[in-house]
Amino acid sequence: MQVEGVSRDLAPILRDDVYRIAGEAMRNAFRHSQATQIEVEVRYDARYLRLRIRDDGKGIDPKVLGAGAREGHYGLPGMHERAKLVGGKMTVWSELGSGTEAELTIPAAIAYAKSSTKPSTAHSRTGT
Repeated sequence: MQVEGVSRDLAPILRDDVYRIAGEAMRNAFRHSQATQIEVEVRYDARYLRLRIRDDGKGIDPKVLGAGAREGHYGLPGMHERAKLVGGKMTVWSELGSGTEAELTIPAAIAYAKSSTKPSTAHSRTGT
């Protein structure tokens, strides 16, 4: 697990979807990839939030990747749909024998929670 940037709270409206996308990508890697290594990277950037899950497994069959799913399985289409619903983009790269990389990017203006802290309007007094 690698975290880049300063950790920020996610906007409540998309927090669960990001969690579910990450969970699905990691489940796919654990269940199907036969990987010896799985990496998770979260990048908090001023322009976007990026979540990347990478494995060194067997890869996804190009026919399945091209079709967007394996018949009767809804993991990949579900991740793409959730990403689109929250204003993000889901990209999956894979090569047989070289593993898979799933990346979610969401613009910062959408991804991060708005600060609920308001500037203080209290005045300080000196002396009496």
